[in-house]
Amino acid sequence: MTDLGQIITAMVTPFEAGNKSQIDYDATGKLIEHLVNNGSSAIIISGTTGESPTLSHDEEIELLKFAKNKLAELNASTKLVFGAGSNSTQTSITMSKRAEEVGVDALLIVTPYYNKPNQAGLRAHYSLIAQATDLPIILYNVPSRTNISLTADTIIELYRDYPQICMLKEASSNIDIISQIRGQLSAAEFAIYSGDDSLTLPMMAVGAQGVISVASHLVGNEMQEMLNAFKQGELSKAQQIQYKLMPLFDNLFVEPNPTCVKAALAITGLCSAELREPLVPLSAKQEAKLKQVIQKLELQTQ
Repeated sequence: MTDLGQIITAMVTPFEAGNKSQIDYDATGKLIEHLVNNGSSAIIISGTTGESPTLSHDEEIELLKFAKNKLAELNASTKLVFGAGSNSTQTSITMSKRAEEVGVDALLIVTPYYNKPNQAGLRAHYSLIAQATDLPIILYNVPSRTNISLTADTIIELYRDYPQICMLKEASSNIDIISQIRGQLSAAEFAIYSGDDSLTLPMMAVGAQGVISVASHLVGNEMQEMLNAFKQGELSKAQQIQYKLMPLFDNLFVEPNPTCVKAALAITGLCSAELREPLVPLSAKQEAKLKQVIQKLELQTQ
């Protein structure tokens, strides 16, 4: 199993201010360097936080190549993950192969949306992808977005049939599924990551390894400190950090992701708040509240 560490950032895709049709590569490089220096053990390119539904496949691969070269330039140990998920199994296979050619450490594959496959269909989807690539695969379970959910039995069966399917991003708010998996698969065999920043600490208590995070764009070091404190048995310290960060966690999801984190990154000067439709910017009132939260945390602002 590839060790991706405990704070994986699902990175936004910066667009040029006033020109959302173009990826802002200057800002992308700046953001990657910021994440490397601020607690991210791995970075996901072209996940749904990266607005992958509105990126062309060629844009996704161009962005991936840029990120790989930037990490090499920085001589960073930070791992690189590519979001190759689609509701088309064949598209996921094609993009997985293209990412493997570029050279990444793992793939993030979301459950197929809209089609609503049953568990047999989910097993078929992931099995065919695993047969087409040698890369480690992170299952991404996010029923609020896809309207379907992987069961613990399906996850365990996929791992046992295809050991490269060895990680899970669990964003269902269902902490029980982690206990069910941990009852049969150890952390050394199968890594579980919280898919919700606010649930990271509770999920760690029942066997999660870390988080695939949005908030780590802004507070990666603080989140590393929280997880390290928990692992060292300093529960009170970990709880205090959780309580301190909760207003940020809450305010980053008042509108569909990545609307809020992009607004926050604009406030802190890391990239523009530009989004591709159908997403639209925060209201002035929402942005003002988010800025107050950022200032209270004493994060650098423009």
